[in-house]
Parts: sequence; C-alpha cells; structure tokens
Amino acid sequence: MSVLVRQVLCALLLCGVLSAQAGGRAKYIGGTLALIPQSTEGRIVATDEEHLVFRCKRQELRVRYDRINLLEYGQKVDRRIALALIVSPMFLLSKKRDHFLTIGYLDNEGRQQALVFRVDKGDIRTVLVSLEARTGRKVEFQDEEARKAGKG
Repeated sequence: MSVLVRQVLCALLLCGVLSAQAGGRAKYIGGTLALIPQSTEGRIVATDEEHLVFRCKRQELRVRYDRINLLEYGQKVDRRIALALIVSPMFLLSKKRDHFLTIGYLDNEGRQQALVFRVDKGDIRTVLVSLEARTGRKVEFQDEEARKAGKG
C-alpha cells in the first residue's frame, strides 16, 4: 500500500473518530438546578458505568444512576398557528414534535431535583433504553403517543 493511500486512510479514520461524539444531542430546558442555564445545548451520555452525564460547552453535570428516581418521556406538538396565520393555512397541517425527557433524582444532600431535556428525535430511543438499563427503572410515558415514539 502506498504512503499516500495510507495517509488518506488515516485521515479518514481520524475524521470519523473526531466527529463521533458519545451520547444523544439534547437541550437543557430547565429544572431545579441553577448550575446550567436554560436552553443550554449539549449531549446526554448514558454510557458511563456510574453516572448519567450532561456535557455542554463549559461544564458537565453528573448524576449517579442509583440516585435517579424518575424517568419520564413525552412529546409536545406545536401546530405553528402564528406562522399559519401569517403565511399560509397549510402550516396548520404541519406538526413539530419535541421529545422531552424529565429526570428526577436525589442530590447529595437528599433533596429532590428535576432536570428537563429536549432530546433530538434521532437520539431519544437510544437514550431511553440506556437509562432504563443503567437505572433499573422503567420510563414513564406521558401518553400513548409518547409510548409509540419512545418504544417504536
């Protein structure tokens, strides 16, 4: 194999490794912690052996799996009414589904805390399955629509 071919293959491999990021894309919507500002984008990582991790640009939040006491998943449907009124009634037929994950847990002082994340559509199933496996808890679904999306 020529040196040029090896260099190209190594460059492609390196690009693949660097572009692959662990965890699901998510946005912290809010909760009981002031540590992370609302609307902070990051990644939820459930591959750590002991902690659920939310990584964002400047910080990292870690919650022990054995302290998690609530996993809830639901969807919000936004029918884009304002846009329909301004542009076209056809936008009323367009649905946007957001995938929300609520995590309840006890902090180190024994106080109940809550975190709400909007998780990317392509990542929600993996995150839910990983959290069920790591915590030993079943995800509670807000309704049948959420159950279909989360399990399907």
